[in-house]
Amino acid sequence: MKKKAGEFDYKDTRRYKHTRIGVWDLYEERQRRIRTSPILKACAQIIQSAPLLVRMFKDVLSIRRCSVLLPAYFVVSVLASLIPAVSLWYSGQLLHLVETLMETRTVDTTVLVHFAAAHLICTVAMRFLRYSQDGISPPLRLYIKQFYNEQFFHSTVRLDMPAFKTVNDFSIMHHLKYSFSYWNTSPIWETIDTLMSITMRLIYLLSQFLVLIIVMWEQRDGLLLVVLAFLPCILPQDSTGKTVVGSLAWGATTTNEDLIHMQSLKDFVAESSYRQELVAGNLSEHLSTRYRETSQRLGHDVVDFPELNRFHHFKDCLSFAFILRETMHILPQIIFALHVVKNPMTTPLSLASLIFIKQASNLSSDANFSISMKLYTLARSLSSTRNVYEAGNIQNKVADGTEPFPENQQSLANGISVEFRNVSFQYPGQDRCALRNVSFKIEAGQLCVIVGVNGSGKSTILKLISRIYDPTEGTILIDDCDIKTFRLADLRAAMSILFQDYSQFPFSMHENIGLGNPALAHDDDKVREAARLGGAEEFIDELPDGFDTYLNRHVYDYFGDLPEGTTTLFGYPIDLSNEDPISDMHESKAPGIQISRGQAQRLAISRTFMRSLVSETESSAGMLLFDEPSASLDPTAEYGLFERLRKLRGNKTMIFSTHRFGNLTRHADLILYIDETVQEEGTHDELMKKGGEYARVWDLQAKSFI
Repeated sequence: MKKKAGEFDYKDTRRYKHTRIGVWDLYEERQRRIRTSPILKACAQIIQSAPLLVRMFKDVLSIRRCSVLLPAYFVVSVLASLIPAVSLWYSGQLLHLVETLMETRTVDTTVLVHFAAAHLICTVAMRFLRYSQDGISPPLRLYIKQFYNEQFFHSTVRLDMPAFKTVNDFSIMHHLKYSFSYWNTSPIWETIDTLMSITMRLIYLLSQFLVLIIVMWEQRDGLLLVVLAFLPCILPQDSTGKTVVGSLAWGATTTNEDLIHMQSLKDFVAESSYRQELVAGNLSEHLSTRYRETSQRLGHDVVDFPELNRFHHFKDCLSFAFILRETMHILPQIIFALHVVKNPMTTPLSLASLIFIKQASNLSSDANFSISMKLYTLARSLSSTRNVYEAGNIQNKVADGTEPFPENQQSLANGISVEFRNVSFQYPGQDRCALRNVSFKIEAGQLCVIVGVNGSGKSTILKLISRIYDPTEGTILIDDCDIKTFRLADLRAAMSILFQDYSQFPFSMHENIGLGNPALAHDDDKVREAARLGGAEEFIDELPDGFDTYLNRHVYDYFGDLPEGTTTLFGYPIDLSNEDPISDMHESKAPGIQISRGQAQRLAISRTFMRSLVSETESSAGMLLFDEPSASLDPTAEYGLFERLRKLRGNKTMIFSTHRFGNLTRHADLILYIDETVQEEGTHDELMKKGGEYARVWDLQAKSFI
């Protein structure tokens, strides 16, 4: 197959190496290079977060296996921080050896042997300790992330609409929405790792400072050496000496359905546009179960590519070439020491001191310079950590009832009655009331149509019936009982609602419809039947993957420095105009499939059919609520929809809100004309005889067809 112009030719095995990392496919250019990591700015103010840190460490240590891995990681890190001081001590002994040599003209070869051996041992020991750190941190990181992601998901999915509206999306929801992204993989782990890094750097600097004071105490230039050793002179390097992906060109993608589905679940729970349908559809328990099952199937692959790739490359740190590179910095000192032994009378002690200061400054400058930057990172990660914990403290605004509903499940087949008594409602943050002193009663099994102009309060009535919100004043009765006494889960399970501001869920077409009734979501025949009734079957069958089609793919592909002229990645176009020039890693996502507004409405209607109208024997809904169900449908589709609804309704209560009069209102048992309050009520014939506002609007709309 001929390569297209501008395409990332990852299938060229001579140029690109393929590696399977968990559920990810990595394609790397075989010619490699090293790039340095970006540097974060400094920041502080951490003391007030001490109680949060105590709580966080208690929680982490309660996680199975972390109670062993975290202390082990700490011990290994402390040892790694002390080894440079040991190495510095032996360098100081070499300095004393040179001084003695100049005074006595003799050299103690045993000290030279000890010096060389000690430095070699320290270098190898440091490499093994770093290797141990890199071996402990991946499982520790994954256990922590998996634990907190599940906790945060459950804390978020339970929120009702008013509580969710009060949450700052960028702060509390940031962790959930971007928990798979490169920079926000796990705020808890970032907090632990950064705090550990600061602690180790302080130990690192303090131990070297003490060694320098002891060694240089009697030197005439000792103070100068100590000062110079602690002046940062170079920018900090990455702890492993390499970047996450060190290749000239690379890309990574995944086709794992579980990973894609998990990201879809996260987006569905985190986005405010889905919240009212999540609440009204009674989906929280179902989604939590799906998340848990998906997480268990993925195991420790439930992470994004950047994390897995770091774990994949850490073994390179034990290679012979890497160890050789680490030990080369001591060779000039050994060679210079031998030169001093060979020519003791011509080499002043000051040159030996320069060797010592070079080693001390190289060892200390990285830690000394990077502490301030780590303080900023810690403050930022503590803020994210606080958001994770605060999500669990958010209280729902709509109080749950205690009474089951209904007492007899079979009674739902005969519908549910609803009554408003002097109900007023004002949306949070709004100046005017959406409803004012509204009273009416819809008997069980009636077909009610609520009409009125835009903004008159029609949709608000449906949201109050489903307890998305509670009224500001007044009482709502369900089957002659206060609606607030019933358990929310039972009440919402007995209703099926289609909102005017419906949305396409971030799942496949099959799941978009199936979530209308989670108990039957895996029944392909029921899903297809609901799609047929909602008028969506035909256009879904024409999509690339039919009912398995995703409108948007919710997992990113990743790439590095692609070859010049590359415009496509894994078969999809990419936009390179927004690249961050200092970043090693960039994101790309396949473009979504576009459907029309009418098709989107049919999809939402099919979801409503899934609960209420799939089967008369299996339906759990006794009340069907539709908010402008035909707003985006053509006249033929609208007529067909209303005919199917009327025929399949049975004896259930059905409530429509609409601003379009027609065949639906002519068959209604009750029509409510709303404009903040009930202006008129009755049947079509009764309202036409009154000659009021309903009759005036009817005549206006009828003129278009005369």
